[in-house]
Order: sequence, then C-alpha cells, then structure tokens
Amino acid sequence: MSNTQFKISVLGLLFSLLLTPLFVSAQSAEERGLEIAKEADRRADGFDDFRAEMQMILRNRQGDESTRQIRVLGFEVDGDGDKGLSIFDEPADVKGTAMLTYSHKSEPDDQWLYLPALKRVKRIASRNKSGPYMGSEFAYEDLGSQEVEKYSYKYLRDENYNGMDCFVIERDPVDKYSGYTRQVVWIDKQEYRPLKIEFYDRKNALLKTLTNTGYKKYLENHWRPDEMYMENHQTGKTTRIIWSNYRFRTGLSDSDFEVNDLKRAR
Repeated sequence: MSNTQFKISVLGLLFSLLLTPLFVSAQSAEERGLEIAKEADRRADGFDDFRAEMQMILRNRQGDESTRQIRVLGFEVDGDGDKGLSIFDEPADVKGTAMLTYSHKSEPDDQWLYLPALKRVKRIASRNKSGPYMGSEFAYEDLGSQEVEKYSYKYLRDENYNGMDCFVIERDPVDKYSGYTRQVVWIDKQEYRPLKIEFYDRKNALLKTLTNTGYKKYLENHWRPDEMYMENHQTGKTTRIIWSNYRFRTGLSDSDFEVNDLKRAR
C-alpha cells in the first residue's frame, strides 16, 4: 500500500468514527423509547400458552386484608394481542367469577365478566376499563397484554434501580378512555423486564406504583415475576399478587377462551 493510499484509508476511518456519534445522537427520545419497547415485546414472544395460580391479597388503608385464590390461563395469538382467562376459586362469595380478555394491538380490548350471583355474562365497556378489577388496585385495562401499539413512547434516562441498570421510558396510552395520562416504566437492560411502573391519572398526578419482584426464567428466555405489588398513593390501598405453579405449552387453544363457555368455567 502506498503512503497516499494509507493516508486516505486512515482519514476515511477517522471520518467514520467522527460521524458515528452524530448518527447515534440523532435518534430521538421517541424513537429510542419505541426501540426499547419493541425489544421487550420481542423477548416476551413465543410462550404459546400457560396456566398458573395466583393469590390476590387486598389491603385497605386501615390494614384490613382479604385474600382471593385465582386460576389464570393465557394464550398467545399471532398478529394480535393475547387471550386471558381468570377464574376465582376462593372465597365463597366470589367463587366461580370468571373474566375473559381478548387483547388487541390497535383497538380496544374485548373483556367479559361472568358473575355467578347474577348468572350472566357482563361485557366491560371501553369507557369503563379504568375502573378497579374485583375491588383490587388493578384496573381492567391493566389486565390485558401490554401491546406495543397501545402506547406512544419516550426514552427518559438510564438509571440504577435496586442494583440493576435500567432504561427509564415513558409510555402514553393512545386509548382516549384510558384512566392514565402516562406511565413511567423501569426496564432492566439485561433481560428487558419491567421492574417498576408509575401510573399517572387523568390530572397527571401520581396515582399508583406497580413493582415486580422475584423474576424466574421459564422455557428458553421467558421471565415471570413471583410477586406484583400495586400501591395506590391516593387511597392508601394495596394489592399484592403472588404467582405460583407456572406451566407453559400445556396444549390450550382458542376453544378454551370462548365467551359462551364463561358460565361453565371451572
């Protein structure tokens, strides 16, 4: 190689190195936030179906508690949101209550609630999905699969949370009937798991905080928390969900998630 060729190649390398940070920094906060959300969603794909049990512990401001035992079924749908079915086993006053959710990517979720005391299936209207689910601090809209298309995004910062390096992003619901103006999410950089979510109400005041802890890995790379703790800062109420007995790829199908079968859910 001649001296001239060497100088040209070195100059070309320096030029490319100088330009690289310009292109990286040109990515907007919105683009970066969306990129992080898409990667988290990609890593969550491929579980096919699951069954699990959960204990839901409701606690009021005075410290009084009530506990519910629930079975949960989930089914992954190609090209759309997932399907979910929750069946209450205890206590006796809610036994047999069942909720079915068809999540969607670009339109409001479909949700139905079967109330055995009334012996009828009630459809949850879109404008009512910000309401509390069965007296808990989880809203109906919290229970659908969190599809990327349901929000607009913005990267806020990097931050250490509980000893883990995290992305902190903001996501704003696109549904006009959402009970939230925005959510701030802490996602760990290594596995892209949501560790904490702050929910802001329609007046943009902090409403509640969800923390997910005790993550375990199932299948190849599917992470699920052992506990989900939702604290309502405005009412002083909390809901703790303790998950157990996860089983994946159990052979569930669309036929296990039929509206007409809600009354017979066991």
